[in-house]
Amino acid sequence: MRDIVKKHLNKLNKREEKILNKKKGFIDNKLEPLVDKAESYVPEGLRDTLDKAFYNAFKLIFEKGTKVIEKSYNKRRIQANHNFHDFSFRKSKNNKTLKKIDKHAQRSNFINRSISTIEGAGLGLLGMGLPDIPLFTALILKTIYEISLSYGYLYELEDERLYILSIVNAALTTGEEQKKYNFRVDAISHNIDNNFSMKYDMEKEIQRTSQILSDSMLASKFVQGIPLVAAVGSIANYRIINKISKYASIKYKKRYLSK
Repeated sequence: MRDIVKKHLNKLNKREEKILNKKKGFIDNKLEPLVDKAESYVPEGLRDTLDKAFYNAFKLIFEKGTKVIEKSYNKRRIQANHNFHDFSFRKSKNNKTLKKIDKHAQRSNFINRSISTIEGAGLGLLGMGLPDIPLFTALILKTIYEISLSYGYLYELEDERLYILSIVNAALTTGEEQKKYNFRVDAISHNIDNNFSMKYDMEKEIQRTSQILSDSMLASKFVQGIPLVAAVGSIANYRIINKISKYASIKYKKRYLSK
């Protein structure tokens, strides 16, 4: 039975390595010139505005918005499903029961990626850019929240929020910076799961993640505010949610299997 766990952990490690060593693909090469061109038209000071918009969105959601996000999915049902299938998996480890644990995470990832595309195109065609930052931030957190519940983890505690912010950082950076954040994600989960205390400044953590998201969204949010170019915003939104959901699924599943 232990071989099943080892087999899946090996697969997850390979998927993780693929993300950490990923080279630019066809879509990246095609999209990059559009983004570069858009960046040349970005107004001075927009980066700071985006940083603050994401920062305020994270602060608002962490302080008051989590309950609102939870209205978009059935938290108790997800937890009950996990507990039921987790009991079966712990009793008799096999691929069938593990797939059932994976099922909700995969379904919610698909739905949230679809929502991000609609959100990007719709708001872009309406001539809006910055006002949807809180909505998009909520969608990012909704995606991670559902994945965490699917693998039996809660997200309300401060340490888990640090873990979530670090997942976003690792998912959206590249190269050595991404590897550094990936190492930190593993260190944080190790500390949480072994009840080790951690010292960190949550304000600075939120600021750091806000800056990384700002860099990822800078051009796309600007062009999203210009009618007829919403397609770029749609692709960017989808790609960001896709990166985060894929990476988060790997980390939470590895964390679950390593218990």
